[in-house]
Amino acid sequence: MTGRPEVSIVWFRDDLRTADHPALRAALDAGPTIALYVLDEQSPGVRPLGGAARWWLHHALADLRKGLAELKVPLVIRRGSAASVVPDVASRAGAGAVFWNRRYGAPERRADQAVKALLAAAGRTGKSFQATLLHEPWRITTQQGNPYRVFTPFWKTLSAHDFRPPLAAPGPQDARNLAVPDGLELEELDLLPSHPDWSGPLSEAWTPGEQAGQEILADFLDDRLTDYREARERPGVDGSSRLSPYLRWGHVSPFQVWAGLAPLRREAPESSATFASELGWREFAWHQLYHHPRLATVNLRPEFDRHPWWLPGEEEPDGGGGDGDMTALLHAWQRGTTGIPLVDAGQRQLWNAGWMHNRVRMVSASFLVKNLGIHWRLGEEWFWDTLVDADPAANPFNWQWAAGSGADAAPFFRIFNPQTQAKTHDPDGRYLAEWIPELNTPEYPQPCVDLLDSRKDALDRLKIMSESGAHQAQTAGRS
Repeated sequence: MTGRPEVSIVWFRDDLRTADHPALRAALDAGPTIALYVLDEQSPGVRPLGGAARWWLHHALADLRKGLAELKVPLVIRRGSAASVVPDVASRAGAGAVFWNRRYGAPERRADQAVKALLAAAGRTGKSFQATLLHEPWRITTQQGNPYRVFTPFWKTLSAHDFRPPLAAPGPQDARNLAVPDGLELEELDLLPSHPDWSGPLSEAWTPGEQAGQEILADFLDDRLTDYREARERPGVDGSSRLSPYLRWGHVSPFQVWAGLAPLRREAPESSATFASELGWREFAWHQLYHHPRLATVNLRPEFDRHPWWLPGEEEPDGGGGDGDMTALLHAWQRGTTGIPLVDAGQRQLWNAGWMHNRVRMVSASFLVKNLGIHWRLGEEWFWDTLVDADPAANPFNWQWAAGSGADAAPFFRIFNPQTQAKTHDPDGRYLAEWIPELNTPEYPQPCVDLLDSRKDALDRLKIMSESGAHQAQTAGRS
């Protein structure tokens, strides 16, 4: 007599979809399958999600549960450290194997290694797959075998590779007699905001989930790719792809995007190349995080450790008004009340929609770290809490790029002028009018800093940093 086939578990993380999901496909190919999601805020070093990301995750899990139900795959939701929860669920389910798609942050990799070791000790298999990135970060190196620090040669090397075609969604399984371990109700994860519930504008702006992501990708490729190269620079028009949260949460895979782009390269070669390079920047950010795990807290360029940026509890960079004044400036930037229209419009868009146009992100970041002299880490933390697409790699990478302290970063002396940027990229004022209805009225605040004076102050701080480094080098040479 033949026994029941052994159960497999597919462990979902930042890959909340059913199509092009190698781990899900492998689990179903192996036999009866149970899906597992673990909200892990306990594993050492794992960064807790921000508020906007938690809102997105709640709705993304609800969407995933529906998609898996169509495949007759039950979803078990748990909370706790992965090393505790995953082996326990595997034991309770009598699972012979657990499958997952790889993660690339150092704390997550350590957690995955611990899970794999515990499964092996119990006689179970743990197997991982490539699904989140087009490349494995350890496989793309310079000719000297080092990680890339400059984007252009990195992307030239990576884009020359052939990438696998995306996998179709599997068919439904026979779930009869499948014993499913107990789990939590989605609401028990407490992901949604309350007291107050500030998520109304997010619900108006976004529909999390795989189907919505696929529809946005198809709409962009069909209708907006042709004009993308120019339109993406105009925050007042619908010119960007708006795919970033769907890529961040894995509703859309990079392989699906690459495959969808391929047949359009002849029709719109310039826009296709520009959009492909944006996918490349995402890959480059993860490349940096893999090789520099403390990307969110440590300058990639160590000379910027000497830069006199302000952090809470420290004196103002020029020795002026002190902690209270700088805290007030930070708060004005966060709430979009600096009196600098393009910066304020972007910050208000962020607060309401959980997203900000990329051109405005660069301008707003430059204003915080250069005109206001506030440490990029405070901006990164604010974006982490308020972006629905807050990405563990792209968010700190982009902030270090704006600050001049990162890989292939904008030079520190490149200081965006928000007024010039608004005239160039929002010439009809549509974006400003949408987010600052009181603009050109007495209710709108006066500028919190003078742009020219604060630019000079930023360059003076750069000079202080450079002179400090030269002095340290001379001192070291004498010792």
